Amino acid sequence: MKKYRILAINPGSTSTKVAVYDGEELIKELTLRHSSEELSHFSSVMDQFSFRKDIILRAVRDAGLDIGTFDAVIGRGGLVKPIPSGVYEVNDALKRDLQQSPIGQHASNLGGLIAAEIASAIGARAFIADPVVVDELQEVARVSGLPGLNRVSIFHALNQKAIARAYAAREGKAYESLNLIIAHMGGGISVGAHRQGVVVDANNALDGEGPFSPERAGTLPAGQLAAMCFSGRYTHAEVRKMLSGKGGFVAHLGTNNTGEVICRAESGDEAARLVLDAMCYNVAKYIGSMAAVLQGKVDAIILTGGIAYNACVCDYIEKMVSFIAPVVVMPGENELEALAMNALRVMTGEENPKVYA
Repeated sequence: MKKYRILAINPGSTSTKVAVYDGEELIKELTLRHSSEELSHFSSVMDQFSFRKDIILRAVRDAGLDIGTFDAVIGRGGLVKPIPSGVYEVNDALKRDLQQSPIGQHASNLGGLIAAEIASAIGARAFIADPVVVDELQEVARVSGLPGLNRVSIFHALNQKAIARAYAAREGKAYESLNLIIAHMGGGISVGAHRQGVVVDANNALDGEGPFSPERAGTLPAGQLAAMCFSGRYTHAEVRKMLSGKGGFVAHLGTNNTGEVICRAESGDEAARLVLDAMCYNVAKYIGSMAAVLQGKVDAIILTGGIAYNACVCDYIEKMVSFIAPVVVMPGENELEALAMNALRVMTGEENPKVYA
C-alpha cells in the first residue's frame, strides 16, 4: 500500500506548528514562533499569509524534506460558516470564506489558504478538517429563552472528534456506535455530547459559555452581566475581552497558567484553591448536563486537552461524575496528528471529502 506523505499546518496567534507524516508515521514536527515585533508589521491576519507560508516552506526545506514529495497538505480550519464534521477539500467557496470570514478573523483561517497555495504549486490535494465551527447540534439544543438569541456550536471539534475515534479504536468499537461525553480543557473549555458519532450538544467555548476556564468567564449571572454592560464603565470591546481572554483564572488570579494556580493552591493560597476547585466543579456540572442530553446512556466520559495532564483536576472531576460512566483521561491536543490522520483517511479512500458550498 502506498505511504502518502502529508504536511499538516496549524497556525496560531504567535506560532505556526507543522508536521510531516508518511502514512501514520511522524517524520518531523516543528513549532515556528513569531515574535510580536514580526507580527506588528501586519495590519490583519490575512496580511500574514505570505510571511507564514514562506516560513513553512523554508523550515520544511531546512529539515531536508522535498516539498514536491507531498501528496496532501491539510490546514487547521478557521472561522467559516457552520458546517457538519468531516474533511473538506479546499475549493473557491472555502477560500472566500476563510479570507472574508462571516464570524471573524483568526490565525487558523490561514491554514486552509496556505495548504491550498502549497498544494497547487506541487500538484497535491489540499484539505481542512473539523474546524471549531462544526455544527451538529440537535434543533432543541439551539433554542434559548429569547427569540433571535440561538445557541451556537463553536467548540474544540478537531481534538474532540480525534480523541473520540482514538478511544473507539482502542476499545475495538466504531465511534458511531458509542455515546461519549468529552471535555476538552485548555485556554477554553468545551464539553460535547457525542451521540453515535454526532455532537448533538456542546457549549460555545469561543464566547466563554459553559464552565469558566483559565481565560474565559463561562456562563455568568445574566442580570448582573446586563447591569455591568449598561453601567457605562466598560466598552463593548472591553466586555467581550472579559468574556474571552481576560476571564476565568486571569480575572481571579492574574494568570492563565493552570500549573501556577495548582502550585499556589497546594502552597496554601486559599483564593487559588477555591477558584481551581470552582473550575473543576463547573466542568463536572456541565458533564452532568450532557449526561442528561444523552438520557443517561453514556459509554465513557473522556477528559482531554492540556489541562488534563494535571491529575488533581482530573481526580476532582472524576469523583463528581464517575457515577455516570467510566472516566478516561486522554490528555493533550494532538491537533497536528488529528489533521494528518483526517487527510490520510481521504487519501486511502476510507472517507470521502465533503464539499464546502
